[in-house]
Order: sequence, then C-alpha cells, then structure tokens
Amino acid sequence: MSGRLALSAALAVLALVLASPSLAAATPAVATPYPVTVTADNGKVTIRKRPSRIVSLSPTATETLFAIGAGGQVVAVDDQSDYPRQAPHTSLSGYTPNVEAIASYRPDLVVAASDPKDLVSALRTLGIPVILQDAPSTIAGAYGQIRQLGAATGHADRSTTLVARMKAQIGRIVAKRRPGAAGASVYHELDPTFFSASSKTFVGRVYALFGLKNIADAAPGGPYPQLSPEFIVASSPDLVVLADSVCCGQTPGTVAARPGWSGVKAVRSGSILRIDDSIASRWGPRLVNFVRAVGTALRRLEG
Repeated sequence: MSGRLALSAALAVLALVLASPSLAAATPAVATPYPVTVTADNGKVTIRKRPSRIVSLSPTATETLFAIGAGGQVVAVDDQSDYPRQAPHTSLSGYTPNVEAIASYRPDLVVAASDPKDLVSALRTLGIPVILQDAPSTIAGAYGQIRQLGAATGHADRSTTLVARMKAQIGRIVAKRRPGAAGASVYHELDPTFFSASSKTFVGRVYALFGLKNIADAAPGGPYPQLSPEFIVASSPDLVVLADSVCCGQTPGTVAARPGWSGVKAVRSGSILRIDDSIASRWGPRLVNFVRAVGTALRRLEG
C-alpha cells in the first residue's frame, strides 16, 4: 500500500472509531419550578409540569436528552434516532409524521427538528406541547438548544454542565490545530451528487473555527449548495470530508477514482476524512467528535 493510501485509510479508521462522549445515565432531575416557558423555533412553548413521556422526532434531540440525564423520560423516538443504543426503537417518522401514531404514546412533550404536514399545529390541537428545534446556523445556536431541552425537562444544571464541557473540549482541539490550518481549504460532501454545506450552517461553522476556507461559500444555492465536479476540481481543496460514508459508501478510493480528481490537492496528499454521517450531521453532544475528527485530519495535513 502506498504512503498516500495508507494515510487515507488511517484517517478513515480514526474517524469511525473516535470515542463518543459519555452519555449521562437517567438521573432524578433537580427540582425545577413549573410551568416552564421556552422560546423554540415555533415560538414560546409552555410546559405545565415536568415531562415524563417525551417523544423525540429529532435524532439530535434524542442524543441530547440522554446526555443530559433525561433518557428515562423518553418513551419513543423517530426511526432515524440510532444513538445512543439504549434509546427506544420505533417506526415513527420525523419526515412523514403520523399524528395518531405519535399521540398513541401519550406524550406530554414532543421534540421535533422540522414541521412537515403542520405537525406542530396538529399536536397542539391535541393539547400536546411541541418544541421545534431546526438545525442551527451557528454552534452557539446548538448550545442554546441543549440548554433549552435542559430547562424544559428539569435538567437545566446537567445541560449547562454539558455545554461547558463541550466548549472546553472544542476550545482545546481548535487551539492546537488552528495555527497550522488557517488558510487551507475544505470541501464537505453530503452525498455523491456533490451537495455541500457552506459557512452559513453549523457544519460550516466547525471549519470556520479552524480558519479553513470553505469552497462551498463561493457557490450559489443557499446554505447547502450543490456543487459541480468541475467546480470542486478547479477549487482543489486541501481537505475533503466525506459525510456520505455510511449512506452512500464513499471512501478515499472512490473519490480518487472520480474522473479528473487525481489532481485535487486533498487526493494527492491523501487528506480525505471519512466520517460517520450521523456525527457530521447532528449538532448535539457528538459535535465534539466531529471537531476532533477534523482536528486530527488537519494534524495529518500539516505533517
């Protein structure tokens, strides 16, 4: 195996085996005065009493609820919530929600990442409070959502502690890698049709922490533009991040085999990071894992 291919393989393995942050076991909540009102993406939401039957239709929220100690209050999650392992498994969908199926779990709180089919309004009609948390555009927004869930579920202290720990971990990683990474360019791949994430997304903000130039920022198409292969090749990014490794089987090898890509700097140096799709697309506790993976890839790039 050549040195470049070995380096690519090492990055791939490293990204997949990165240790996940420890998840807090369900613990009694610190006494919180109810009712509690939070301002979510669907406006002000009042929770009359500590929720004990939570339905999460957001994989990110599911991870957060378990990490702040509210896992014991979760009775159902959507079919995309695959982490942590102790989360309950159901066939509920957050993309094409069935209001009757959700209501059958008798939830006293539903957390969602989107509002298809006027889900929020339909659940409110049934008297079920809903917290809508869209994907944030900043990392600060991600922290805010964690604290929001803490306040809503009676785990405000645990959520504040989690955010502080995440900030400290991310700060240490960035401090080590930013000096040598500033000015380098990155291409983040969401799928093999070349959809990407600009700096207007929480994903792009991760790269901005390191001072990386995101090639998607120069392309039209909003926060998640679709790039052309010609544009990517011409931009010749120093680092390629494959967030389509699980869904679509993309590897350093498949990237290197693409027509015209052999001259891309990341391909020539073997600086191709293959990362679990869910880690790169969720803005909860495992955001630290994402930052750590990028930092490790940049260390290899410097070498």
